[in-house]
Amino acid sequence: MFHPVYRITPAITRALMSIEADRQVLSDLPMDVTVLASLRETARLVSTHYSTQIEGNRLTQRQVKEAVAGARFPGKERDELEVRHHYRALQEMERLAGDGKPLTEGQLRRLHGLVMTGQSKPTPYRDGQNVIRNSRTREIVYMPPEAKAVPALMSDLVKWINQQLCEGDLPVPLIAGLAHYQFATIHPYYDGNGRTARLLANLILHKAGYGLKGIYSLDEYYARNLAGYYAGLTVGPSHNYHLGRAEADMTEFLDFFCVGMAEAFRAVRAQAAKAAKRGAQDQSGLLRNLDPRERRLLELFRRNGTASAAEIATHLKLSHRTVVGLCRAWLKSGFLELQNPSRKNRAYRLGNAYVALIG
Repeated sequence: MFHPVYRITPAITRALMSIEADRQVLSDLPMDVTVLASLRETARLVSTHYSTQIEGNRLTQRQVKEAVAGARFPGKERDELEVRHHYRALQEMERLAGDGKPLTEGQLRRLHGLVMTGQSKPTPYRDGQNVIRNSRTREIVYMPPEAKAVPALMSDLVKWINQQLCEGDLPVPLIAGLAHYQFATIHPYYDGNGRTARLLANLILHKAGYGLKGIYSLDEYYARNLAGYYAGLTVGPSHNYHLGRAEADMTEFLDFFCVGMAEAFRAVRAQAAKAAKRGAQDQSGLLRNLDPRERRLLELFRRNGTASAAEIATHLKLSHRTVVGLCRAWLKSGFLELQNPSRKNRAYRLGNAYVALIG
């Protein structure tokens, strides 16, 4: 089993306390659904830009957004594919985070498949040795474990992650940081290890309630502090995994990871507070524009979620015929949407723009 070596420094302690404080505030912060969707999309695009930039991608943040939407950049076809693939991998990570199931090697292999090919087909681990060299001097920076050791090491890592998440003794940010470090250290693939390690850390955070509604990105911190990122990963008495790297003290990377996570949470707290304030202002405008019957209906939808024409008629004390006409008008204006379109069991829900009024 994976047995990480590390110390809890004062900086890590401060970072953990800051993370918890911001997490609590953000979990209680009311957020308009439209604003929340916009912030999530922005976070995905920021993560995609910076995670691929770390690996040498040349697209700007604006170009990443355009490439994800289908734009083409002649001469940068590989960069286009990288960002589209990473964006799909992020979407899959979010889906996996919400399935409530334990982490599996198959999930990580599918994430790697998406990163590398855009397809969710699991990719096999490397079948040979991989050497990481300094791009300028060509010196060996790191020699990962032999290929034959990779399956057992990955199995141990996944078991350790699930055990820690189940037991709940170790703070979640530490689990995510240590998992990121160990995945990158095992280096189970010839390429795509860094991007997949970062996705793994995010998957753990999302699974354990540290997803912050999907509106933050750690990748920008890594990219802006790249020297510290690589320094934290490069520890131990030797560049060879089998000659000391496996037992190396991971404190430096854990320090870097937790401090960066705290910075990202502080930034998103400030951003979310502004967005929530704007949303509250937007909601007050929506509320002012509702007529008395629409305002009275908010209580019905707050209580039941959906309602039939008969239930609306009873709640408003109007005839069924009058309510049918009103519902047609409300569907047209966007105040209501069809929950069940069948004539026999027709039901309505509030339109997306109005859901935040009953949150």
